[in-house]
Amino acid sequence: MAATPSSLQRLHLIAVGGSIMHNLALALHKSGARVTGSDDEIFEPAKSRLAAAGLLPAQEGWFPEKVTADLDAVIVGMHARPDNPELLRAQELGLRVYSFPEFIYEASKNKQRVVIGGSHGKTSITSLILHVLRYHGRKFDYAVGAQLEGFDLMVQLTDDAPIIIIEGDEYLSSPIDRRPKFHLYHHHIGVISGISWDHINVFPTEEVYREQFKIFADMTPKAGTLIYDRDDEQVQLVTVPSNPDVKYIGYGPHENVIRNGKTFLLNKKDEEVPVQVFGEHNLRNISAAKEVCKCLGIKGKDFYEALGTFKGAARRLELVKEGADSVVYKDFAHAPSKLKATATAFKKQYPQRRLVACLELHTFSSLNPAFLPQYAHTFDAPDVAVVYFNPHVLEHKRLPALPPEAVQAAFQRPDLRVFTDSRELAAFLHAQNWQNANLLMMSSGTFDGLDLNQLAAEVTN
Repeated sequence: MAATPSSLQRLHLIAVGGSIMHNLALALHKSGARVTGSDDEIFEPAKSRLAAAGLLPAQEGWFPEKVTADLDAVIVGMHARPDNPELLRAQELGLRVYSFPEFIYEASKNKQRVVIGGSHGKTSITSLILHVLRYHGRKFDYAVGAQLEGFDLMVQLTDDAPIIIIEGDEYLSSPIDRRPKFHLYHHHIGVISGISWDHINVFPTEEVYREQFKIFADMTPKAGTLIYDRDDEQVQLVTVPSNPDVKYIGYGPHENVIRNGKTFLLNKKDEEVPVQVFGEHNLRNISAAKEVCKCLGIKGKDFYEALGTFKGAARRLELVKEGADSVVYKDFAHAPSKLKATATAFKKQYPQRRLVACLELHTFSSLNPAFLPQYAHTFDAPDVAVVYFNPHVLEHKRLPALPPEAVQAAFQRPDLRVFTDSRELAAFLHAQNWQNANLLMMSSGTFDGLDLNQLAAEVTN
């Protein structure tokens, strides 16, 4: 029996090739629904995964004739535009049109909904919770933004799971619904892991951005729970315990010790619990996940037992290669707060080793001259700090040219190295002395195809 409402069995997905959208298509197909989709470009791994399930569109592009009156609903991804021909056809036919978050809510109306929000940490917290629940054989559904080890899909919708764990993105819901996604899930248990202004193209000021989290906090229902980072100044402004019918739980970094580059948590009995992740931001993520799991009936000792096998979410401070006196990690970090947290954590974990850290400016905000000053002093921790960006990306995003000296000035680090050619960056890294030194590569992109595995082999050899 399908997990979607019985009235929604014939579905068409516009922009089916998106990271989360193709996972939704696969999850719906798996649950027995009849699924079709379209997109104007589909990349790997979505292409192969959709093809294997028989869901890959025969042609790339938009085909209004695919949208027919017998469809129960259309789900539109953020990649589509408001004037998308298929979307216009669906509206013309009077079909139900859902954004991704609206559909997830529709499919989970009868479940307890846990929504993890925050500018940073939400993927890791969600991953931690899923890992612990699965370790202990609990039934749950989920929607998460990163591929997790041991999980085939990033979305699961079933009939019998009593709860759903949702990564609550603050980005817009769809091209025709400008509300943040996490406002549409209607959480019972909500988490705010931290607030640090990003998405300058959508939220023009810090105040407008913060207001979205205030709305989320205020949506916590009677007898609901709001779990928040008690040390984050921006979070403090929106989580003032103002509703007597809501339970407010603040958390900080989990107590720990670091020994020989390894982190150990301290439980209530001061016993050391080894973990495979590190850094203050991850210690906060662990605390947040522990509070959620406690609300879901997982005892402390069971939480720690499961935590021992958690390796982290894909691309979140992920180990590439380890040698005798050097390690290479990659991280999804690109926003100022994430950059600072990751670089600082890495240096603190290996204080005796030289740290070479590279950041690729890749997103609209990070390449915007108006936003760049937010990076001031966020990259002070590494011994060698490198920033890379491709001028062609600026052209593609229709942003003004960015002189390397402007980037250096924004970071307020005189010895910052700035590269705009990936071959020159590779040559610089290959020329470094890697004895007793670590490499950290941070980007939501690929440094324009830089062979990180080859570089890591050289660094750790």
